[in-house]
Amino acid sequence: MVVASHSSSLPHAEWTIAVADEAGTARIATAIAASLKAGQIVTLSGDLGAGKTAFARALIRNLTGDPALEVPSPTFTLMQFYDGTSFPIVHADFYRVNSAEELDELGFDETLDRALLIVEWAERVGVLDSAERLDVRLANDPAAGPQARRITLTGYGHFAEGIARSRRIEDFLEASGRGGVRRVPVQGDASTRAYERLMLPDGRSEILMISPKRPDGPPVRAGKSYSAIAHLAESVHAFVAMANGLRAQDLSAPAILSANLDAGLLLIEDLGSEGVIDAERKPIRERYEVALDALLHLHEETLPDRLPVTGSETYTIPPYDLEAMLIEVELLLDWYAPHIAKTEVSGSMRGHFVRLWREAFSFLDGQPKTWVLRDYHSPNLIWMPQRDGVKRIGIIDFQDALIGPAAYDVVSLAQDARIAVDEATELALFARYVMGRRKADPDFDAAAFGRTYALMGAQRATKILGIFARLDKRDGKPAYLKHLPQITAYLRRNLRHESLAELSVWYDTYLPQLVRD
Repeated sequence: MVVASHSSSLPHAEWTIAVADEAGTARIATAIAASLKAGQIVTLSGDLGAGKTAFARALIRNLTGDPALEVPSPTFTLMQFYDGTSFPIVHADFYRVNSAEELDELGFDETLDRALLIVEWAERVGVLDSAERLDVRLANDPAAGPQARRITLTGYGHFAEGIARSRRIEDFLEASGRGGVRRVPVQGDASTRAYERLMLPDGRSEILMISPKRPDGPPVRAGKSYSAIAHLAESVHAFVAMANGLRAQDLSAPAILSANLDAGLLLIEDLGSEGVIDAERKPIRERYEVALDALLHLHEETLPDRLPVTGSETYTIPPYDLEAMLIEVELLLDWYAPHIAKTEVSGSMRGHFVRLWREAFSFLDGQPKTWVLRDYHSPNLIWMPQRDGVKRIGIIDFQDALIGPAAYDVVSLAQDARIAVDEATELALFARYVMGRRKADPDFDAAAFGRTYALMGAQRATKILGIFARLDKRDGKPAYLKHLPQITAYLRRNLRHESLAELSVWYDTYLPQLVRD
């Protein structure tokens, strides 16, 4: 076990807040919850009765998503374990511990990497991982009231930025007239964004989106990062622009209620939580058809590639160009092949792969382009039966939108990455789309669309196999691996198209498990 003494010489940030009662203590615990993750340590200190356990209780309830969860003091058990919505949580009390050796005997070290540690009386054995921690000190403030407390948050290492972020969020909510409201974490996606549902006193709710500017990663090609080449949104400007753009097209995207663009904070309309799949995680046919009709509605319009953000500021939607498509499919070689297939990727193997994909993508040069929302599938679609027509589908993820082939979003829906869409349902959705386009435009080229659909389906499946392998290997998120068999099934469907015959041979040669039953 690594132990060290408290050192104020480490880089740190401090924030002291006065609260009037236990509800105020819970509010501050909620304020820091979005910044926490597995492998981190939060230490709690203060006099007996200052509210350490109350703070821990509020924090754990927030991270588990259970506002009524029983959270007893671990004074006698030493450690209590909880399943958070994103990672395990350990609540420990070292008051009765006299040395680090006693913790070693309890197996405390085994929890350090996989769980968030919330530790009371950490000073009994020294401060753990002193370079990377959040210290929470609570003190009674009797002059301000019988339940009043002063809470001092001190973040060391990367927690220093977390403290600064929490202060920005609190300031933003105060400025938006939402200070002190109850905040409930919402399970997010595979990205670095975080979401909270604000429970307003009148019974309504709103969504707080926390999406600080994405730091540019290391250069991977021609001096550019992966995110730059793949055209991933670097700030909330893209979300604001696309949300307003979709609403201007009479689709249901969240209204922007308040924004701090520089801080990456948005207060947006809560479209609800009713999805488009049933309890067995199967598509609800009517809802998928309405989602398909929303794409038809969008694709029949001539759409701009530049949208307003605020005032005179505009946002240009990037193109889904060749380099973006290529770097995405190469994720299969970078992550899936070595990590899942245990296959060494040679230079000739990669070169052959890239050449075949370049040739396949050349077909897109003469095809019509539209907005590609990029993640148009079940986790990002909300069912709102109280609205009419295509507005019954709420769309909540579109900040990485591009200008590209219309078929991409149709594939995203009909070959849903998170659930199994059977082939009959997929074909019915495909036929509905083609008939809808032909009704609006008798010259619509169904054969060209079918070829583009298969191409973008193969591209998307290939990319996602790489992304899900990366989420497991690099980000410690193994839950995504359960989707690999379904993604593989989609890939096989797409590679049946005659235009992808050479690519199918490549997969059969180098990664046969992806194309053979």
